This record gives sequence, C-alpha cells and structure tokens, in this order.
Amino acid sequence: MRVFFTILACKILHFIGHLIGRGSSIPGEIALKLCPDILGRVKLPEMIIAVTGSNGKTSTVEMIAHILQKEGKSVIWNKEGSNQIAGVTTVILNNSTLGGRVKADILLLESDERYSKFTFKYFAPTHYVITNLYRDQLTRNGHPEWVYEAIRESISDKSALILNADDPLVSLYGKDKSNVVWFGMDKQSFSTAENTSVYDDGVFCPNCKKRMKYDYRHYNHIGSYLCPTCGHKKQSTDYTVTEADLDNGVISVNGKYKITLSFKSIYNVYNILACFSVCDLVGTAPEQIAEDISDYVLKNGRIVQYSLASSDGTFLVSKHENSISYNQSIRYIISQNKPCGVIIIVDSVSRRYSTGEVSWLWDIDFELLNSDCVERIYLLGAHADDLETRFSYTDIPSEKISVIPEIDEAVDIIISKRHRKLYTVTCFSDKAKFLSKVTIK
Repeated sequence: MRVFFTILACKILHFIGHLIGRGSSIPGEIALKLCPDILGRVKLPEMIIAVTGSNGKTSTVEMIAHILQKEGKSVIWNKEGSNQIAGVTTVILNNSTLGGRVKADILLLESDERYSKFTFKYFAPTHYVITNLYRDQLTRNGHPEWVYEAIRESISDKSALILNADDPLVSLYGKDKSNVVWFGMDKQSFSTAENTSVYDDGVFCPNCKKRMKYDYRHYNHIGSYLCPTCGHKKQSTDYTVTEADLDNGVISVNGKYKITLSFKSIYNVYNILACFSVCDLVGTAPEQIAEDISDYVLKNGRIVQYSLASSDGTFLVSKHENSISYNQSIRYIISQNKPCGVIIIVDSVSRRYSTGEVSWLWDIDFELLNSDCVERIYLLGAHADDLETRFSYTDIPSEKISVIPEIDEAVDIIISKRHRKLYTVTCFSDKAKFLSKVTIK
C-alpha cells in the first residue's frame, strides 16, 4: 500500500504542477519523503540507458530517444531535463502503474553527475554513457576530479560502460573493467599538436599525476594521450569518427556511416557519436541510425534561431561556470566566417545558487573573438563590467566592444547597428531575458 499511495501522490502532484507551470522535481521530492527507497520497489524495464557527464547529456539523451522511438520502441525519458534524483523519481513514478510497474520498453535517463550515486543506489543502468568531465560550476562541483569520484560511486559491475576514450579522466572508469565500449575521434584537420586554450587540464595524468604526452588534441584536454610513467592512454575505439568535415557538416563513423550535421560543432559530433554507440549496442541498424540522426535539429532549446528587427540571430546556450561550453560556442561563431555581431550576457551566474563568483570568465578563450568576421561585441548584464575587465586582457580593440549592463537598452542599440547576423551566447539562467525581446523563428 505504501508504494501505491506514493505513486498516486506523485501523479497527483505532477498533474497539479503541470497545470500551474511548476517544476518537475517537487513530486519526486515528496515521493522520496513518503518512501525513501521507492526506486527500489518499482518494476523497471529490462533495458535502462543512462547518460551523465559535464556536458552533452541533454542533447545525447534527446537524440537517443528520437532514434529509438522511430524504431517503434516505447521510451520513457526525462525530456524536461530534471536530472537530479527527485526529477528522475518523478519521471519514473509518473510513468508507472499504481502497482509499481513502469510502462515502457526502455527507461532512458539523463543523470546529474553529483546525484548519479543516489539515483542508481537501488538499480543499475544496463548501458551507462559518460560523455566528458570538465571544469563546471565551481561553487557546486569544485574540481573535475571531485566529480569523477562522485560518478565512480554510481558505477555497477552490472552496467556496460560506454566511455569517451578521448577524455583522459573519463577513460579511467574503464580501468581494469572488461564490460566497456569506447567511442572517440581520429586525428582531424582541426586537431592540434599543442593545447590552444588559456588553461590546460591535460598536463598531468589523472591516474599517477605525472606529466602526460599528447599525439594530438581536438580541443582542451580531449584527444590522443599517453602517460609515459603509468601507461594510461587513449584506448582503441569501437565507435570512431574517422572523418569530420565541419566546414561542410559531414562526419563518417567507422569509415562507412555518413552523417550530416545540422549544427557544425565538435560538441555536436561527440554527442552524435555517443548516441550512435548506444543505439547500435541496443540493436538499431547502424545505417538506420545514420539516416535518422542526419540533419536532426535538437528541440531542447540549446540552439534557437531568432530575428531582431532586420537581423537574423542564433542563440547558443552555454553553461555559465563552464568555460569549455563557452569555447565551443565561440569556435562555432568564428567557423562560420561571416560578418556578425556577438552578444555575451552574464546577468545571473546561476539559476540555483546565489553567487557572483566569476573567476570562470578567465578560463574562456575570448581571444578567439579577435577575428575579422566579428564586427562588434556587446557585453550585457549585471556582470558586464566583469566581462569588460576580462576582455581588456585580450588583443581585441576596445572600440569594437560595447558594454551595456541593461539588456533593454542594449537591444535598442543593437537594432540601430543593423547587423546582418547576430550570435547571442549565454546560459539558461539568462536565456529568457534576451529571447523575450526578439522574435523566435
């Protein structure tokens, strides 16, 4: 009876929350108070796919769901993005019968890195994807190696691990394990011999802390590495991007499966490769995966096309306190090589935490914006002055930079400049503050 009433309460609270537009985690919070081990009492599908890591979780999960649903599978997934244990509990119980059986072929979960050890305390994923580990939300996550330990506690011998072989920290999860599938990317034209970012988290081996060597890097510490001291190295990959032509938006997986990109970024390539790996492992034909994912446009709001007066705009959601997320957005803008205005907004650092900690701004490769295609840079929000200080340490001419803390005022000024193309880079916490001023396409 306890399970019955807990599931019933969760369903009622979720229905009420949907009516009033409240978040999806509160029903799960209440359910966990009513029955703390409720996730161990429900009957889950035989196949459980989980995705965690610093970046790419939401996009990877959405693409996996898209492909498996096209195959006719019944898939339950946390499409609302509530990925901590309370949100996961809401998803599971809201899709359960009152008797406690989840009604689906596949349970697909995006899991917050820090909370994965709590989410998977009572059950283990059959397939567990770990995308990457980066500097992320200093006030919450500290150092990536701290996050590594948090995820490590969530890993069960019952799970098949699908790991990013190009990330030296993620690849440690596969050490001394046999049930591991590796994905990664071969050397490409954009790969570099040396680190090109303002910091380097690949200097030291995460296993023995001695200096590490790289054959090449795709970005930051992601690439082909070897520790001469302990032998920690990039593993041979089962799923490999053998060719990545970002200019033309085409990649090749395992030398034979061509996929066209709707968004031409390295980030998107890794997310697609993780998705491809999982879907192939659970039985979808690789030819079908390539067809279904080609030109797929994400619906999770990470990329939004808009117009502002006569300007066409692209909104790129980039996590505050996550420099690599910002770097990939900036690299994408520059790769388009077309005259544009670039808008960067830092108004609220976090949606969850009251913090004005902005040291992460110094980790971002803003120097890349010193490009002929960037006509003007607009720094907006409460932390516009902090951004201005950071930009003063680049070689970008000050006359190309406008500092306008008030977003409403900034929009009027940007309209007057009549840029043909605009790019806006900011986080979910500041997303609506800008998009409410423009026309969404």
